[in-house]
Amino acid sequence: MAQLIVRNIEEQLVQELELRAAKNARSAEEEHRQILLRALSSEQRSGSSLKKMLSEMPDVGTDGDFERIQDLGRSFAW
Repeated sequence: MAQLIVRNIEEQLVQELELRAAKNARSAEEEHRQILLRALSSEQRSGSSLKKMLSEMPDVGTDGDFERIQDLGRSFAW
């Protein structure tokens, strides 16, 4: 198995990892492995399609809220 060393982590983040590990009855190292595993496997699953991402967006606003403003370009003073 390979090893991964992560340096320069804020103390608060380490404490949160240790607390989360304790809540899940795991070592901090095992908790870290599980977090990485879940993050990377969900990335592969959820990165499926634009259609899926758009279908998960909330239905808010009206069409007018998303209209583009007419670009008049720049005026140059020569």
